[in-house]
Amino acid sequence: MPPARKRPRAYDPAKTRTAVLAQFGNVREAVGTLGEDRLALPTRLGEWTVRDLAAHLTMAVESVSRALERPEPPKAELNPLDYASATAAFAGAIAEGSHSLAEADPDVSALFARVGERITDALAAAPHGRVVDTRAGGMLLDDYLLTRTIELVVHTDDLNAAVPGLDVPYDRHALATCVRLLADTLAARAPGGSTEVRIPPYAVVQCVEGPRHTRGTPPNVVETDPLTWIRLATGRLEWAAALDEAKVRASGERADLSGLLPLMS
Repeated sequence: MPPARKRPRAYDPAKTRTAVLAQFGNVREAVGTLGEDRLALPTRLGEWTVRDLAAHLTMAVESVSRALERPEPPKAELNPLDYASATAAFAGAIAEGSHSLAEADPDVSALFARVGERITDALAAAPHGRVVDTRAGGMLLDDYLLTRTIELVVHTDDLNAAVPGLDVPYDRHALATCVRLLADTLAARAPGGSTEVRIPPYAVVQCVEGPRHTRGTPPNVVETDPLTWIRLATGRLEWAAALDEAKVRASGERADLSGLLPLMS
């Protein structure tokens, strides 16, 4: 019999909505300073340029507005912990759509302005408890917005890596939500209590089958910082490289997470 699925962590819907808008605003302000030379820079995402990446970020947010325009599904089929696996099948279509949008809307600032206005208006009119029709299936709007923090935070990090000195800031609540969702996804995929994964100051989860820790210092501990965790979880950084660079501290025979990562790529 498979292990019982953990109940998803509770989040404050109002704070999530505010965090999504805040992080999109951070990106919008930074992208608005980029000239054609920097928009043409390569990124760590294969053939994507900074322009493609910026277009993708607007798509990630615009998907909320478009979902709210479609008829409401009868029920929510997915929760936030399904996100990483449910969207993997659409990676090709998402990449193609991002490139096409970047070509069709060369005025990046205007594109961000339109999308920002639409999402602000859409969320102001949307009730809590609304179910939306997403690419992967029906989700509660407030759950889908949680997944938007992953998109926004992960790709903010991609932007900062691609453009020296850009330094797009991270909304604290958006960053915390992204870290917690990815940590809980790990715990759901590798249920157990033998290994404790710490990502201070935002998350601590237990995972991996084996003897359950109850008191004192856990025998198997993994600890890292928020951005390193996000890069590991999304395939931007390999486990061995993170250990070599001392970006991860891992102790105990069950502290090797290399076989479980990345969670999404």
